[in-house]
Amino acid sequence: MTRIVVAPLSRIAEMAVRHGAREMISLMAKEQAFHRPAVIQAHRHLLLNMNDIAFRGTGNLVAPDETHVREIIDFTRDWDRGAPLLIHCWMGVSRSPAAALIAALSVSPEQEDMGLVRRLRAASPYATPNARLVQIGDDMLGRRGRLVDAVRVIGRGADADGNAPFTLNVQEPTAGTFSVDTG
Repeated sequence: MTRIVVAPLSRIAEMAVRHGAREMISLMAKEQAFHRPAVIQAHRHLLLNMNDIAFRGTGNLVAPDETHVREIIDFTRDWDRGAPLLIHCWMGVSRSPAAALIAALSVSPEQEDMGLVRRLRAASPYATPNARLVQIGDDMLGRRGRLVDAVRVIGRGADADGNAPFTLNVQEPTAGTFSVDTG
């Protein structure tokens, strides 16, 4: 099963090792310094500098934009899905869940947006995907508003302390083969 591990910055090394991740996307403000876990090779680490904001023109803050989303899509399409992809931001609540949705739809575009977003909510009661990233991802992936609408349906997540990593299955898990005796 292809999985994406979403984590806060404070847990990236632990999550990379625990889940065997070899590739990572970091969505961090430019001034936030951190170290890439040793199990992630530099050429398979995408660092995107952005703040967790929904509007451009907010002082010196960097809003997510089309360039960021294009890089998420391109990086994800080159992801070796033999191991989970680790995506993180500062708290693992807004930017990284939004990027996880974009990544999942990049590699599995046939799936229903609502089903994917419900899996996100089941995996994390805290996730509140960044609205700007979701909107841009919806546009760039040709979702015609379905991703935006699905995220709106699940609403804001519960208050979080930034210590709740989770795993998102890229596709709906398939149940084992079974038969029902109707007679």
